[in-house]
Amino acid sequence: MTRKALITGITGQDGSYLADLLLGKGYEVHGLIRRTSTSDLNRIAHIQNQINLVPGDLMDQHSLTTAIHEIQPDEVYNLAAQSFVPASWSQPVLTGELTGMGVTRVLEAVRLAKPDAKFYQASSSEMFGKVQQSPQNERTPFYPRSPYGVAKVYGHWITVNYRESYGMFACSGILFNHESPRRGLEFVSRKVTNTVARIKLGKETELRMGNLDAHRDWGFAGDYVEMMWLMLQQDQPEDYVIGTGKSPSVRDLVELAFAEAELETEKHLVIDPKFFRPAEVDKLLADSSKAKSRFGWEPSVSFKELVAMMVSADLDREAGSGNGRAQAGAKASNHAPPAG
Repeated sequence: MTRKALITGITGQDGSYLADLLLGKGYEVHGLIRRTSTSDLNRIAHIQNQINLVPGDLMDQHSLTTAIHEIQPDEVYNLAAQSFVPASWSQPVLTGELTGMGVTRVLEAVRLAKPDAKFYQASSSEMFGKVQQSPQNERTPFYPRSPYGVAKVYGHWITVNYRESYGMFACSGILFNHESPRRGLEFVSRKVTNTVARIKLGKETELRMGNLDAHRDWGFAGDYVEMMWLMLQQDQPEDYVIGTGKSPSVRDLVELAFAEAELETEKHLVIDPKFFRPAEVDKLLADSSKAKSRFGWEPSVSFKELVAMMVSADLDREAGSGNGRAQAGAKASNHAPPAG
């Protein structure tokens, strides 16, 4: 019998890679999308005729319950959120509603309409914030440093609460930063690689950045969605930290990107105070030993390879070849599970 999955946030980076993976495994894939006049379906354009898109909104309990009642999914992956950290300071209430309370609404919909469905919550390394120990694992205390991080902590603990209160198969993946050519332009990784591509092509002259000394554990999104799936294939629901165990700086990211484009960093880099966060997260570093021992999981793409992949895809897009998105998917599939 064909298994059914519902993905919230299917039009995002992770949702599109997860949909690729699940289709490759023979799933019937449903994706929840908000009804807006400007829906961006670019990341799933290559699979749009293979998936079912259903209307729904994390702010609307009824739409979520209706969708799950009608689909009767075996697995629910909650990837939708207001996920851009800087925006969470300018829109803290919206971030709390979507990234925090939105999780409760999805869980409640599952409880009411398909209580035996397995539920995955996209937790975040930003929950660790002002880190209390390094590296961070499943037992590290949370100390979020942004409204986004605070909302993610709520989403994480409400998932635990539903698991313990109702016996639901509900678990969280505490994923550290994961990037790809499908990453949104507002995120620092794509901002860097896309701007470097534009400088290389003569479309821009400078890259304006904030704090270059923040360290992040960066991996490839195509690797990480496999872990989301694996977590739901277990007999018991448990939470897992997923990351590479390495923590390069933003400066390392910038320098690698410029080197990949054969440009000199110092000629184009400008430090702009407006890009500094009100409260910074200095260093995040994952201890994924639990996932590695349980699943034998190892990231397949190095940080250097990831940056090269993204610069190459952005050069292709910015040069106007028209196949940037397709190439992004093709590059990704060389490093991940089936088309993941």
